[in-house]
Amino acid sequence: MPFTPLHMGPGILLKACLPTSFSLMVFGWTQIVMDLQPLFALLSGRGELHGFSHTWIGASLLAVLAALSGKYLGELGLYLIGLRSELPIRWRAAWVGACIGSASHVLLDSLVHADIQPLAPFSTANGLFGLVSWEAMEWICLASGALGGILYFAGSRRLTRRQ
Repeated sequence: MPFTPLHMGPGILLKACLPTSFSLMVFGWTQIVMDLQPLFALLSGRGELHGFSHTWIGASLLAVLAALSGKYLGELGLYLIGLRSELPIRWRAAWVGACIGSASHVLLDSLVHADIQPLAPFSTANGLFGLVSWEAMEWICLASGALGGILYFAGSRRLTRRQ
């Protein structure tokens, strides 16, 4: 699922549950970072579609890169779109967003892509593949995003009323 917005669904739900401890901006950036390798493979015709970036080791390394770069890119993005009240992104929220972003990416893709080897180089097995259908995965991601949006805005509205 290169650059799929569907990965954002679970992220939106997590943002609703962890509003100050989780950066949705960094989570989203992590989704992009995770799929740079598949994008390169698609465009060049070289390499594995879901290679090292979709292993637990690769995802861990990319989480570090995404947290370090995503905090600043996320802050720039929030500033440019006028959400200055959300600034700054705390380091803890950046790390949580990047770590959950990379782990959830491997987990979700492992469920629907046969070529993913999340335990490489130790094993080529993907015991998660096929546990849910592609269509079910899409619905889970869409539903979690919708629920997260409702919960987030309901929580924000309640907080605004209290102030």
